[in-house]
Amino acid sequence: MKKTMTVIAAAAAAAAMLGLSACSASDAPAASAKAEKLTSGVDQAAAKALPESIRKSGVIRAAAGIPYPPFIMIENDQQVGLDPDLAQALGEKLGVRIQISHQAFETVIPSLQAKKFDIIMSGMNDTVEREKTLNFVEELHAGFTIVVKKGNPAKIGTLLDLCGHKVAVQKSATQGQILRDLVTECTAKGKSGIEVQELPTAQDPQTALKAGRVDAYVTDAPVAAYTVATAGDGKDFEGVADPENPAGFSPVYTGIGTLKSNTELTEALRLAMQAIIDEGVYQKILDKQHLGHLAVDQAIVNGAGAEG
Repeated sequence: MKKTMTVIAAAAAAAAMLGLSACSASDAPAASAKAEKLTSGVDQAAAKALPESIRKSGVIRAAAGIPYPPFIMIENDQQVGLDPDLAQALGEKLGVRIQISHQAFETVIPSLQAKKFDIIMSGMNDTVEREKTLNFVEELHAGFTIVVKKGNPAKIGTLLDLCGHKVAVQKSATQGQILRDLVTECTAKGKSGIEVQELPTAQDPQTALKAGRVDAYVTDAPVAAYTVATAGDGKDFEGVADPENPAGFSPVYTGIGTLKSNTELTEALRLAMQAIIDEGVYQKILDKQHLGHLAVDQAIVNGAGAEG
């Protein structure tokens, strides 16, 4: 697997400018119906693996917290970013449309269980705990990054440097538990604990850091790099590079979630993902979003469980 973490350059408007985190599933802008085809067309094996109900409806309903750069953003009333492009390519291989609609991140799993959606495409990290409920068709393998104010006034260089500080994360993100687990190590080192602030949307930790309410925030490396490159035209924040973790902190898989019981859909998505990997379309999509170095080499399901 390609696991090397480097700073990702991005050149789009900051998420704060979008102001769309409260939109409902019904009013989230949709991907363009006139988008140029990305693939050679339907993969028969993948299409045949789909559940009959989806083949009949012609639509896979995907839940996503919008916006969540660089996974999904809105430009000119259209969805753009990694997941809209992957949704289009996978949809072409499956012979159906993948429709992405907004759902608050902390409720995406309950919404899937309630059959409101068929899949989750929300930059969700695969964890062994989440695999008890979901299957993941992996999109990326990446660590997470500590983001601080430009100039790093708190002098944070490693995870343990977060001891004694206020640190923000998005609610329900895996980084919250990582930080809570780190408190034990802080204590063992004779340091103060970490005040973890779990905030509702992906934008909120950035806002809290800029306002000085926290000393740092922790997020997935692709999101962190986008923020560092775009917030204040790159003048507001910087990412912390820990020499002891050159591949990023705690690298994990990020994937498309399906209900554990929906094995047909999981397999169809896996076959479709393998098809776009084989065609080189997957790598082109990631390269377009400056995420090419985070690519997986083959379509896999439940990478977290496989890694143990």
